[in-house]
Amino acid sequence: MDATRLPELVDQLLTTAHSASSGRAAQTLYGSADNHLRQTVIALVAGSRMAEHESPGEASLQILRGHVTLSTANEKWEGVDGDLLGIPNERHGLLAQQDSAVLLTVVTS
Repeated sequence: MDATRLPELVDQLLTTAHSASSGRAAQTLYGSADNHLRQTVIALVAGSRMAEHESPGEASLQILRGHVTLSTANEKWEGVDGDLLGIPNERHGLLAQQDSAVLLTVVTS
């Protein structure tokens, strides 16, 4: 079984995100076409966002570092280091209030 040191990965992805035009970088840690679970670390530079998109299904977002806002058309949730947010099963977006990294866990079909 492989282990991933999340603090080091977050540092690497934030460095990459700072040089990316999108202000984002990501790496899938677990999951493939053969799995029902996918886990991806996403790093976002302060002020960058993931535009509103459809829900991937049952999913959660753990804030590894920083401060993010998860929002739908009608609600907003703030998350900071160590918080775990359930992702609503509706269109939503994510905004980095400061340099941030999150662990997205999704159950795929």
